[in-house]
Amino acid sequence: MLLHLSTWPEVEAYLQKSTGIIFPIGSTEQHGPTGLIGTDAICAEAIARGVGEATGALVGPAINVGMALHHTAFPGSISLRPSTMIQVVRDYLVSLARAGFTKFFFINGHGGNIATLKAAFSETYAVLAELNVAGAERVQCEIGNWFMCGSVYKLAKELYGEQEGSHATPSEVALTQYIYPEAIKQAPLEAEVSRDHKIYGAADFRRRYPDGRMGSNPALATPEHGKQFYELAVKELSGSYLKFLSEG
Repeated sequence: MLLHLSTWPEVEAYLQKSTGIIFPIGSTEQHGPTGLIGTDAICAEAIARGVGEATGALVGPAINVGMALHHTAFPGSISLRPSTMIQVVRDYLVSLARAGFTKFFFINGHGGNIATLKAAFSETYAVLAELNVAGAERVQCEIGNWFMCGSVYKLAKELYGEQEGSHATPSEVALTQYIYPEAIKQAPLEAEVSRDHKIYGAADFRRRYPDGRMGSNPALATPEHGKQFYELAVKELSGSYLKFLSEG
């Protein structure tokens, strides 16, 4: 059940049986010479919809721009500042908490979102209490990072070893190839790829990672691999969501 394709009476009826909602969140940023700029949002949204179907959960619209300031030296990348993202997420949550939602499960596709999301959750709890929103004490938020699922991580290591890297990875590129086979890109990749540099500003990032990859070889990706990653992530995160709902 997708929030943006539902009516308010349908959402009201849903709240009679569940106060949980899933939000996909990703990023719009460079993913190397062959990775789609929308990779992180594409992956999060597809998996969130799969989890929604598997669990009967309501799925909110994807938040497709995240905290990606370090990628903005590459054309096409878009980023929110952490302070802006905190306000956006807080306003989403406060709006829905007023309606009676209490369990917010974010399926995340971008590592750079994690710290800011956690800060947004803390601010939301405080704001809900200050506003005396009914049921504020029951509101809980959790992050499910699809790329950190144990089953996903294990398969990525089996398929790609050290060539999985940490950005523009073959696992995430494979997942986009499965979702959008018509958008598979081909480009020459240098055999040598930068890895293990700390992340600072955008200009420094591009200097250290000139083609945008971080230790990865996305040429290893295939749509068939992507299907495997999708199924593993949906299964594992469905279990995580249901567990989250059952917790007090």
